[in-house]
Amino acid sequence: MGTIIWLSSELMFFAALFAMYFTVRSVDKGMGQPWPKAHLDLALASANTIVLLLSSVTCQMGVFAVERHQLRRRGSIFRFWEWGLREWYVLSFLMGFYFICGQGYEYLDLIQKQHVTLSSSNYGSVFFLTTGFHGLHVTGGLIAFLFLLGRTFAAKKFTLEQQTSAIVVSYYWHFVDVVWIGLFTTIYLIH
Repeated sequence: MGTIIWLSSELMFFAALFAMYFTVRSVDKGMGQPWPKAHLDLALASANTIVLLLSSVTCQMGVFAVERHQLRRRGSIFRFWEWGLREWYVLSFLMGFYFICGQGYEYLDLIQKQHVTLSSSNYGSVFFLTTGFHGLHVTGGLIAFLFLLGRTFAAKKFTLEQQTSAIVVSYYWHFVDVVWIGLFTTIYLIH
């Protein structure tokens, strides 16, 4: 219950970021300024989005495994249908890490080649603030995956607490993915 309340407050935080984005966009366009003031890499952002959304699927597969009380795989690593929580959450972690690396690559391109920074323009400010805070939330999710995985290795036996923790981490991860769908649509498709 606490997690749901906390995620509701996070939803309000991201709603404020969306409001900021649309307000600044309307002011800039109203003054005849071009929007966006950068060439965004739609192909990279689309690939990142697909990987992040698929990580939600792999995260949910981990939840299904933990609900079966299956912490580790039962067969070969290549038989993914026999994977447990650990394998699914490691894959989710790697996919989230890929997303962060892709975002970092795009940031470098915007800063070094296009000279778009947090302070270069209104567009730079809202782009880096919205995507940056989302990136921090993804990083928080990656840390949560690591803590949860570490706890499964440190514990001598599987407990209800571990199961609950895995489900709570999945709630957070799904939330981060849903927020990205809104950001991707707003920043890359509507702009």
